[in-house]
Amino acid sequence: MARVVPGSVVPVRREGLDVTVLPPDYQRIMHVLADRERSGEGSAICRQLADLLGLGLVPAKIEGVRSKAKRPAARGRLVEDTPGSFSVAVSQGGDS
Repeated sequence: MARVVPGSVVPVRREGLDVTVLPPDYQRIMHVLADRERSGEGSAICRQLADLLGLGLVPAKIEGVRSKAKRPAARGRLVEDTPGSFSVAVSQGGDS
């Protein structure tokens, strides 16, 4: 298994790579979205993600979450349902 290094890049989703290969901040986003999916809440906008992650609801924190969520979305781990609204990619499950 790959070791997580703070500040490392988000790898492209592929078979055999679970969320543990992601840096900690990205793992937290993935877990929050997977929990929402399991509870039937679905996608979350960045303001909701910032709140669920325990960050301040100020523009800088919300934009930071948006920036971080866009990276795994660009690499097939998340889906940006509408601008600024994210969910776990199909078959990703957040924990796989």
